Amino acid sequence: MVHSERFDVVILGSGQGGKLLAWDLGRSGKKVAVVERRWVGGSCPAVACLPSKNELWSAHVAHVVRNAARFGTHAEELRVDMPKVWHRKEAMIEREIAVHLRAYKESGVELIMANGRFVGPKTIDAQLNDGGMRLLVGEEIVINVGSHAAIPDIPGLRDARPLTHIEALELDEVPPHLIVLGGGYTGIELAQAYRRFGSRVTIVEPGSQIMAREDPDVAEELRSVLSGEGVEVLSNAQPLNVHGLSGDAVTVTVQAESGKRPVEGSHLLVAAGRVANTADIGLDKAGIALDGRGFIRVNDRLETTAQATWAIGECAGSPQFTHVSVDDFRIVRDNMAGATRSKSDRVVPHVVFTDPPLARVGLSETEAQRQGMAVRTAKLPMRNVLRTEATDEKDGFMKVVVGSADDRILGFTVIGADAGEVMAVMQMAILAELPYTRVRDAVIAHLTVAEGLGPLLGSLPARSF
Repeated sequence: MVHSERFDVVILGSGQGGKLLAWDLGRSGKKVAVVERRWVGGSCPAVACLPSKNELWSAHVAHVVRNAARFGTHAEELRVDMPKVWHRKEAMIEREIAVHLRAYKESGVELIMANGRFVGPKTIDAQLNDGGMRLLVGEEIVINVGSHAAIPDIPGLRDARPLTHIEALELDEVPPHLIVLGGGYTGIELAQAYRRFGSRVTIVEPGSQIMAREDPDVAEELRSVLSGEGVEVLSNAQPLNVHGLSGDAVTVTVQAESGKRPVEGSHLLVAAGRVANTADIGLDKAGIALDGRGFIRVNDRLETTAQATWAIGECAGSPQFTHVSVDDFRIVRDNMAGATRSKSDRVVPHVVFTDPPLARVGLSETEAQRQGMAVRTAKLPMRNVLRTEATDEKDGFMKVVVGSADDRILGFTVIGADAGEVMAVMQMAILAELPYTRVRDAVIAHLTVAEGLGPLLGSLPARSF
């Protein structure tokens, strides 16, 4: 008979929010255990955010070298060494693992590598990866199990053994022709990267535009950038079936506007959304309810339907960004201590790490219109930002959404160089509830991309009274 072990807090999953909470609680003197089935530190440093941006940067370097002659530097030979790209990424992951293990040791938190499953309220059966099991009971429980790539129910797709974002980062060769199912941020980031490594790339998007949640002009600008680099984008293309094997030869038959057509390639990447990792972990035995999409049902305090049980990150239906999981950590930490912190009032930004990147915070023009809000908008091409005269980074534009009857900044989008950094300026203005005129009239350093905020905001139509 296995005897139960008692902890102040047991955290199932070691993603960004969960591990930060664990370390914080551990340093405060709490007895904390983290149960992680596979990746020390969760997916972000192992197979997602950091590794993908590592390889995207390698692709960026290849692109710069390929186009160096235009800037007066002649590189006579370009050869992409994919094993070297892979080893560079793996070395970063190993460094991250070491940092995480040190943080666990210094905080006094016990990291248990195991498959965890609820067998009752606040009770987890941990099947250890190296054999054996432990029964863990927590005064409080936090669920931080994340999500995984969805595989759509398309005939032949599973049998084709498609790549997800995880396997795409394990390739040690340049695919001759990569087919990408899905035009969301993961699909287009990897599509552009592999095109820059030398692959022929085709994106198959069932909807009318890539980046479905963005304004049509934003999606069209990004499509233009990709097409300009030789990425084929098929929109309104519904996959009907898949034949062959990814890594060998694969054919996706699509229903396009012009009729049925085959898309033939060597490799197939699926980037068609995410599924919460909530199946088969015994949530019903712990009294933890799910919503209609399979995510854990939580209130604005991130409490589940079970007593003293919380959920953090993607599995709780939070926006699928690491920085949101970090904020989830702060919410749960403070509410555990008796605060009344809520997720309902946060301003969540996002960045798509294409080149140029796409960044947005607050409402898009489409969202404002859908909500029936009267707004003013202004748009500034990046070619009108003086910085781009020096760098030739002229693709994209800035776009702002401001209330018609007041001067509140409601949203900001930018496709262009340093997009994430420029967007953060507008995020701070939104958080501070500054009228747009304060940013318009700010003395912003020359020669920066953020300097473009002045002429952008200066071009807004006058307020309606």
